[in-house]
Amino acid sequence: MRLKALFSCAGILCGAVVAVSSSAAVAAPVRYEVEASPGVCSGAIESNWSGFSGTGFCNGTNSTGGHAQFTVTAAEAGTATLGVRFANGTTTARPAGLVVNGTAVRTLSFEGTGAWSTWATETTTVPVNAGSNTIRLNPATANGLPNVDFLDVDGGGTTPVPPGGLVGWAAEAGGTTGGAGGTTVTVSTFADFRTQAQSAEAKTILVSGMLSGSGTVEVGADKTIRGVGASSGISGTTLNIEDMKPANVIIQNMNIRGVRGNDAIQIENASHIWIDHNTMSSTIENDPDYYDGMLDITHGADYITVSWNVVRNHWKTSLVGHSDGNAGEDRGHLRVTYHHNWFDRTFERSPRVRFGETVHVFNNYYTNINNNTASYAIASVMDAGLLVEGNVFENVQQACWSKSGYADSDPGRLVARDNSLTNSGPCEVNGTVAAIPYRYTAEPSGAVKASVTAGAGAGRL
Repeated sequence: MRLKALFSCAGILCGAVVAVSSSAAVAAPVRYEVEASPGVCSGAIESNWSGFSGTGFCNGTNSTGGHAQFTVTAAEAGTATLGVRFANGTTTARPAGLVVNGTAVRTLSFEGTGAWSTWATETTTVPVNAGSNTIRLNPATANGLPNVDFLDVDGGGTTPVPPGGLVGWAAEAGGTTGGAGGTTVTVSTFADFRTQAQSAEAKTILVSGMLSGSGTVEVGADKTIRGVGASSGISGTTLNIEDMKPANVIIQNMNIRGVRGNDAIQIENASHIWIDHNTMSSTIENDPDYYDGMLDITHGADYITVSWNVVRNHWKTSLVGHSDGNAGEDRGHLRVTYHHNWFDRTFERSPRVRFGETVHVFNNYYTNINNNTASYAIASVMDAGLLVEGNVFENVQQACWSKSGYADSDPGRLVARDNSLTNSGPCEVNGTVAAIPYRYTAEPSGAVKASVTAGAGAGRL
């Protein structure tokens, strides 16, 4: 179900949302520029930094009174999704209280973006009334607001569904379309699957039944590999996506088994990959090295989204960045989004990240990660930058490592927001991270368990 655009908006901050079902396209944005009358900007409309939209941006007064306010009209009461495009060239966050119709709703972080000409979008949801609504940003510190370019707005009359289409890094820099535009084939033997997956042409490969093989399948570029129904998939083999930028590969609706001594899915030096709605499982053995990774992302891989998967009964779940000595290849890459996944009895690396920034981990459900005192869910090491928001941790020995490092790896950076921890160790935070550049809707943590258990895994498309 796509949300209807129900707003007319006046002021400095307005626009569009992304709220889609698992197969819907993204709603077209309605954009309201900061410089458009009758906006209220308690500073100046300027244009001295590049990259803004329209003819200028709002540089608010550097004080707690340096607010920005706009008026929006909703056709009916409900939930609106807001996307504030901003730039913060400092290394310090510029938080602001979000006030709707005179009531404080929450605080938005507005982390540093690295430069005043680098723009990012902060996305959130708010309740609105039918008719006219005022939405205001009040700076929380004397540093004032970041520079504000525009606001995207959509919604009202219904609650947005969690993102089920392609959201996150795999949608950036040209996006990920898999085998779209190519032929569609159905395979029911492992030999045929290998042949089709390794072919050079754009192709959608429909996998019928559980196919068992061995060795490695070298997945070619421009492929969609999708299981038929709820019980199709692959076992005994490594799906290798390597040395292709872009690879443009989608793996969806598959049952995937761990591979003894090897990764089940291995992504190396490849970009634009979407791993979605799969059920990935192994068995818990006494030897953590009995299996290797379930989904490892290494050697400068980039623009990857891992969404709506169930990963169960595995030790070394998802490594991002293979070694402490690979900064030269990995820095500036390893941009990965994990959202709406269910990690159950995955005793480490869900994920463990070296060097990548910003790795976005939101609205995931973590359960029973408590095999021993060394069990953990998420680790940011070797100066990686992670944003961890709206996740649910239940019976997890340690939710997150960052400031303490992990094993022999140096500390990483991690910002945590709105996470729920029940019978779980803390989510350790450290430093700041670069802002997320794409639009997304993060559910409140209280809604995540129900969404993920109902929607994640094969057979739930």
